[in-house]
Amino acid sequence: MQKITYPSVLFSLILVFFSFTLYSQENSTFTLEQCIETAWENNLQLKQQRLSVDLAAQDLLQSKASVYPSLNASASHSYSFGRTVDPFTNEFATESVQSNNFGISTGMTLFSGFQIQNSIKQNRLELEAGKYDLDRSYNDIALRVASAYLQILFSQELLENAVNQVDITRQQEDRTRKLVDAGTLARGSLLTIQAQLATEELQLVNAENQLDLALLNLKQLLFLPEDAGFSIVTPELEITPNSESPYSSMQVYRVAEKTQPEVKSAELRIHSAERGLAIAKGGRSPILSMRGSYGSGYSEASLEIFDETPSGINQVFITDEGTQVLRPVYQYETRIKPFGDQLEDNLSRSLGVFLSIPIFNNFQTRTAVSRSHINVENAKLQNQIVREQLFQTIQQAHADASAALKQYTATEKNVVALEESFRYTEQRFNVGMVNSLEYNDAKNRLAAAESELLQSKYDYIFRIKILEFYMGEPLSF
Repeated sequence: MQKITYPSVLFSLILVFFSFTLYSQENSTFTLEQCIETAWENNLQLKQQRLSVDLAAQDLLQSKASVYPSLNASASHSYSFGRTVDPFTNEFATESVQSNNFGISTGMTLFSGFQIQNSIKQNRLELEAGKYDLDRSYNDIALRVASAYLQILFSQELLENAVNQVDITRQQEDRTRKLVDAGTLARGSLLTIQAQLATEELQLVNAENQLDLALLNLKQLLFLPEDAGFSIVTPELEITPNSESPYSSMQVYRVAEKTQPEVKSAELRIHSAERGLAIAKGGRSPILSMRGSYGSGYSEASLEIFDETPSGINQVFITDEGTQVLRPVYQYETRIKPFGDQLEDNLSRSLGVFLSIPIFNNFQTRTAVSRSHINVENAKLQNQIVREQLFQTIQQAHADASAALKQYTATEKNVVALEESFRYTEQRFNVGMVNSLEYNDAKNRLAAAESELLQSKYDYIFRIKILEFYMGEPLSF
């Protein structure tokens, strides 16, 4: 029995991992929903906007905290050299003095024209508006992914048509060569067919390139690595005669203006600007605040007497009767007052209420109020612009969908007629009743009509999906 070693096990696991990775890359097939979810997860702009929402939440938290009093502690340790006044003894000291200070201070705004309360309301509105802006970005990315997804489907069908055209022309080339070799047709007919084949092979290459670019575009929207295997699920998309949207542009707009995040964000920004105006007006009000402190300190210049020794008697003065008034003289021994005693003796406490009345501040408050009025008007105009843009987008999508459906219906009839015409021309060409130029002309007209049919089909599908999206339906095929 062969002994299993750790390196061999590790090597086997690595092989399994890479095999699974390669298999996953080769079989990464995405539905539209998966593409949208992947784009949402990987999009860098969305990540930045999520951080912006987080910052707005922190701004709201900070404004709420402004209601509470502040509390700060302080401590210092210093050395003084030369002649200086000791802060605790108020005496001059000429030697090096070491001192310490300790303190706690607090402060609280009691009234400031309701600026704090209005700041809280404004930041809350900004947070909600930021969330709606984020939702709008989600929607924009979803629509871009859906458009790129449909472009791939269109390119796939276009490529399929190009392959079919090349196959038909190659078959016709073989048939024509046999007829030319048999002397039934002139060699010019074969050259014409070969020129047509070269043109269609070029169109095939262009269709392949268009599909590759469409796949690359969607991969970039999904932020997938370059070497990642990628393909999409191909749904069955058909247009029926009753495929036209049952809703008018105004009906879609009435629903969208109540649900679309850009409209809600614009409305919230009006209220936010109004709160900003209230904050600016609050600058005209007196500010009432309260502050307090509690502290103590220590100094080496603070001394105390711990021993005294009599050293003689001094005459103080002589009375009118000639009597001498004497007093004893002592020799004192001093030491630095203990740290704990100094902290207790040097305690300081303060508590005060302060009123600040604005009188003139270089028109700063007046200018702030004027600017806030302008911001309110600008926010109202922006709200109207957002609504108008939304209505125009819906109106344009509805008109484009209607036009694309009409074009599809007319082109479909044209394709059916051209198919019959081409089959008839091909039969006549095979028996020599039609030359190669007429044959190629019929074939090219059919190919152009089929391409136009595909274009109108996917244009209609995308426009109708936009209308359904604004009606609140999820993007799916």
